[in-house]
Amino acid sequence: MITSRGYAALSAKAPLAPWTFDRRSLGDRDVKIDIHYSGICHSDIHQAREEWGKAIFPMVPGHEIAGIVSEVGSSVRKFKIGDPIGVGVFVDSCRKCASCNSGDENYCEKNMTATYNDLERDGITPTYGGYANNFVVHEDYAVLIPKNLELSGVAPLLCAGITLYSPMKYWNVNSKSQVAIMGLGGLGHMGLKFAKALGAHVTVLSHSAAKEKDAYRMGADNFLLSTDSEALISFKSTFDLIFNTVSAEHDINIYLNTLKLNGTVVIIGLPGKPFSVNAGILLGARRSMAGSMIGGMKDLQEMIDFCGEKNILSDVEIVEPAYINEAFTRTVASDVRYRFVVDARKF
Repeated sequence: MITSRGYAALSAKAPLAPWTFDRRSLGDRDVKIDIHYSGICHSDIHQAREEWGKAIFPMVPGHEIAGIVSEVGSSVRKFKIGDPIGVGVFVDSCRKCASCNSGDENYCEKNMTATYNDLERDGITPTYGGYANNFVVHEDYAVLIPKNLELSGVAPLLCAGITLYSPMKYWNVNSKSQVAIMGLGGLGHMGLKFAKALGAHVTVLSHSAAKEKDAYRMGADNFLLSTDSEALISFKSTFDLIFNTVSAEHDINIYLNTLKLNGTVVIIGLPGKPFSVNAGILLGARRSMAGSMIGGMKDLQEMIDFCGEKNILSDVEIVEPAYINEAFTRTVASDVRYRFVVDARKF
């Protein structure tokens, strides 16, 4: 076994605290990672507080993991010691179904194995995440990070980044696309960066006037306050695609009206209650609603390579482990620009 030092929620809703635990020993195709940075995702908070149903405790959160390979199994061919690599939201899948065979392991028909708060494929061993000093993963479920990218800004790409890149690839965002990004948070700011890098004309829709300057700094062509109903009405039938990253409850219909003929709103944020949709707005211009959840390993590596080529990173605030609980509080209050990242070398 491999000893790990990290932070864990020892019970539901308990503050995270230092915890020492064991990971599995390296198998033939496993790699050991010395974690340098681990991003704080809002889903970490939901799960540590057991807000998404029954969870497994003790829980070590963290599925935005960037670090350096420190050991490799005897049959590993993909990585070598010293490589910068990353691990995202899942660490295994059935490897046999149509989704897995097509590179969409995130939609595995027998469910992907989550990086934490889950059980390994044996159905017994809990998975522990990246709020720790090291990690062990099968080589097929990690990606090589371009060496020109700073690891602290890479960590959130393993979740927030792929969550926006994958649907943009699927819906073919390009230089002819009129794109709107709803929400300029950890997810939304990555959507803005990717859409601009893909050549699209991008409008940011945000409830916070304080984020206008940041939106334009990151390349936005337009910025609209989502509380300004008159401005939204003036953008009727404007957008080909809307990427909705908002998790708070909101009226989706006012945004559906801003879609062009055949336009699509892609739901990425997960509000607490189902949307109430006016079917007439969809029928009136053959509009669509769709959803997207992270991405498979092929897309994850493609996204990281794209970031290396375009020098795209997440905007981060680096914190030490002792600050994790405060970072949770500030994340819930949307008081972060735009993602907290834990310096895992301090565990």
